[in-house]
Amino acid sequence: MTGGDLLGLLFSYGYAFSLLLIIEAIRRWRNYSPDFTRKIIHIGAGMWIWGILLLFDHWYLAIIPTATFVFFNAIFLRYHVFSAMDPKEGATPGTVYFALSCTLLLAFFHQGWEQGFPRGSEYYAMTGIMAMTWGDAFSAIIGKRFGKHDYTLFGSKRTIEGSIAGFFFTFVSVAITLSILSPLSLSLLLLGALIAAVVETLLEAISPLGTDNLTVPLGVALIVFFLGF
Repeated sequence: MTGGDLLGLLFSYGYAFSLLLIIEAIRRWRNYSPDFTRKIIHIGAGMWIWGILLLFDHWYLAIIPTATFVFFNAIFLRYHVFSAMDPKEGATPGTVYFALSCTLLLAFFHQGWEQGFPRGSEYYAMTGIMAMTWGDAFSAIIGKRFGKHDYTLFGSKRTIEGSIAGFFFTFVSVAITLSILSPLSLSLLLLGALIAAVVETLLEAISPLGTDNLTVPLGVALIVFFLGF
């Protein structure tokens, strides 16, 4: 274990629990809806993956925080420890799936991790994680706040406004991610972001009960990978 790995572990756990405690305190103070604070935690947690990439020197240590939060989040969900993340009414296993998908993607696309930053194949994992972090979150935020036009696919009810927001935020976040991490040319970078946005929009629309936190990141990352970007 290197100094970077140790710092990565300390900062990862410190950041995660601080995020939960701060957002929970703000929810109680401002009386925000758990649906809203859940998505703020969702975005905050997803963005920390950049911290993991920057700090850790070994991929098998980098996935320790995300893997342990699969179990932590299951406990939080079972006992409703943080209402800002898992309200008693309408809670889904989405937070568990979130940590699981991050763990699987970082473990699978770890080639070149020890080469420094930016590294190797991690940009595939990051396309999926950023699609989930931004696209999926804003699909829900915009859909609940401004959604007026409903539609249903395979039993999952969504709004056109939410799906448009998910498409836009996925495209932007994936384009920025690829520009930082990948060796792609501008045209391929934009094409990859466009494909990621289409896949995110479709998968988010048909995935019920928090399963979009599995289908979106895994689906986006694998599509971008298998298409050869």
